[in-house]
Amino acid sequence: MSADHDEAAQANPTPWSPTVADWVVGFAGPFEPGTVVLAGAGPGDPGLITLRAAGCLARCDVVLYDHLVSPDLLEIAPPAARRLYVGKEAARHSISQERLNEKLIELARAGRRVVRLKGGDPFVFGRGGEEAEALAEARVPFEIVPGVTAAVAAPAYAGIPVTHRDWTATLALVTGHEDPAKPASNVDFGALARMGAIAFYMGVRNLAANCRALIEAGLAPDTPAVVIQNGTLPEQRVVVGTVANIAERAAAAGIAPPAVTLIGRVGRLREKLAWFERRPLHGQTVIVTRTRHQASALSCELRRLGAAVLEAPTIELAPPPDPAAVDAALRGIEAYDWLVLTSVNGVDAMVARMRGLGLDARSLGRVRIAAIGAATAGRLEAYFLRPEVVPQEFVAEALAGELARFDLRGKRVLMLRADIARPALRDALGQLGAVCDDVALYRTVRPAALPPRVMERLDSGTVDWITFTSSSTFTNFLDLFGADRLRTLGPRVKLASIGPVTSQTIREAGFEPTVEATEHTIPGLVRAIRAAATASGR
Repeated sequence: MSADHDEAAQANPTPWSPTVADWVVGFAGPFEPGTVVLAGAGPGDPGLITLRAAGCLARCDVVLYDHLVSPDLLEIAPPAARRLYVGKEAARHSISQERLNEKLIELARAGRRVVRLKGGDPFVFGRGGEEAEALAEARVPFEIVPGVTAAVAAPAYAGIPVTHRDWTATLALVTGHEDPAKPASNVDFGALARMGAIAFYMGVRNLAANCRALIEAGLAPDTPAVVIQNGTLPEQRVVVGTVANIAERAAAAGIAPPAVTLIGRVGRLREKLAWFERRPLHGQTVIVTRTRHQASALSCELRRLGAAVLEAPTIELAPPPDPAAVDAALRGIEAYDWLVLTSVNGVDAMVARMRGLGLDARSLGRVRIAAIGAATAGRLEAYFLRPEVVPQEFVAEALAGELARFDLRGKRVLMLRADIARPALRDALGQLGAVCDDVALYRTVRPAALPPRVMERLDSGTVDWITFTSSSTFTNFLDLFGADRLRTLGPRVKLASIGPVTSQTIREAGFEPTVEATEHTIPGLVRAIRAAATASGR
């Protein structure tokens, strides 16, 4: 394993680590078997789900989800929970509403904890009322968990408040297309024309007709109008115009569902308040190749800066090849003078195994500890273990240089690392006279394949960056995707390396990293991508 991989393995607690998950579950309240929770997932950004909805998801047995629900939210559900897609798109329904109602009743009567996860708010054009009626008539216990609705969230992400003391005190929520089977429209355009702000859901196809009806009902043609596609997501697009020309402008821009239209004078505030698209990585799509449990720290930071993130783990962690060797080393730890740890993964694996053996920090005795970087040192300190040596540069050679200040002749050194760790550190310590035991604490293995949606985005040319936090993440990615295939993507797809060892591996394969982090950490990698994107005007 390369040294820059080791320090990159900053397995910060993920958003749904056990500690945080327990805290979130506390907001859910009772969730008895045989109960259905009709929950809103929010408009797209997974961060907008409510704590109560997330807590119910974390405890469910089955989740039935819609087309616009973020795949990231499904990760909150327990691994053993069933995930059933019941989405509806225009002219393409995976299941009829009647059958869906029956399915909810069947699952609840079978004693399951059921979450019906709906985009936005379940009671705002989400047919949640119909599902609740069916459950009530069947005497199935249910709960409603409201969600953030698109008519409020999408304009907010576009920099438009839907109410404002100086501009409007009224807001109308309107379906953009009614049930075609209705004998007559329920939309009173005369009343709408007198409202301060009007939000149309799902109205791209009928936008011209709806705007025409508003003008005929008395709304001034020069009233500001804004169409927001993929609101709250990194792919958000906004078209600005007036009620007289917004349909034409949206068509010219190729706006397609899902989209929300907001009509009213508050639309003028976008020019002053737009914030979402101004983030430095807005419009950039980044692939993160770290292990699934480690991806969170990098993914969250990239998303905070506006990037769309696709997680494509190219390494997975597995038990050590020889657990007996690890156990023997830990039981005999007092025989060593130094303990060397080169990754957060190593720290976590060591502590977990010590617990399994009934050992604790006292078992380390007087052994001196060296860590390869700040993240590894920080994780040790979280377990009340303070390393004596932490190099400024997070590579094996720097750690060896720091240890050279000590007299290592005849000293016994225990190195607990991954099975593919580079021999550079062991060899350097050996040259200093140390007697090294290099024990594989865990294995890194390659997954069977990249996620299908990642492959599709790469082949379609809609990826901007691929991040590599180790040599193994790159070599495994190349094995899974193919070197020739990667070359065909050309310079549009940029490669981001966390440090010199990873960069060397990339170059040896015939590729050139676009950026290399100056500080070989996750924050350093993000800074490098941000600087390059800013310099290129993207």
